[in-house]
Amino acid sequence: MITKRIIPCLDVKNGRVVKGINFEGLKDMADPVEMARFYNAAGADELVFYDITASVEGRTLFTDILRRVAAEIFIPLTVGGGINTLEDFDRVLKCGADKVSVNSGAIKNPGLIPAAAQRYGDQCVVLSVDVKRVDGRFLVFAKGGRENTGIDALDWLEQGVKNGAGELVVNSIDTDGVKNGFDLELLDAVAKRCPVPIIASGGAGAPEHFIELFANHPGVDAGLAASIFHTKQVEIGALKRTLRDHGIEMRL
Repeated sequence: MITKRIIPCLDVKNGRVVKGINFEGLKDMADPVEMARFYNAAGADELVFYDITASVEGRTLFTDILRRVAAEIFIPLTVGGGINTLEDFDRVLKCGADKVSVNSGAIKNPGLIPAAAQRYGDQCVVLSVDVKRVDGRFLVFAKGGRENTGIDALDWLEQGVKNGAGELVVNSIDTDGVKNGFDLELLDAVAKRCPVPIIASGGAGAPEHFIELFANHPGVDAGLAASIFHTKQVEIGALKRTLRDHGIEMRL
């Protein structure tokens, strides 16, 4: 049985970790370097670092903070935000990232994923997508969830995998920060069409949500969350022990 993963996410704005609800109302949480150190010790399987305003502000990612974060951890690090070119991939990988997450950059330039996969390997390329229901359809939103692209999310993800994305982060805007559980309908729909590891993002509020995710939705490989871990509402080590007690394979 494949081990499931628990992944905290650092949404970084102006050098600080922030968190909101449905991608709005961002609140200051903590210093990203201290938080990375904490999660490395707490038993996180991986860490995701998003520079959440890089795309909107039309700039490259803050590499100084990224270097300091990478120096603190000994778990895989996925980095995203303002990734638009192969040079951006190169820069964040040299700062210590293990995988690079592409979102708005792939929408602007669909050739970025196959080019990056060819240069760095599929395992390095993560396609992250912000999805929202509009008139009963799952649509892709860009620029931190601000802009409706009109692109069908399931078609987009399937094509991304065909182009070389080795992993998907599926962010549900509808459930983000609400803490009522993951968007299971969306995740099941993605899993039916995409034969690569899927990371569920948006909506975790309690250990029960991870139990439901992993026990009954086998197409999902990892659960990503932010605020419940940042506020210590859910402690990662305890969560993983609870999951193991429910028969879910975890790395402890």
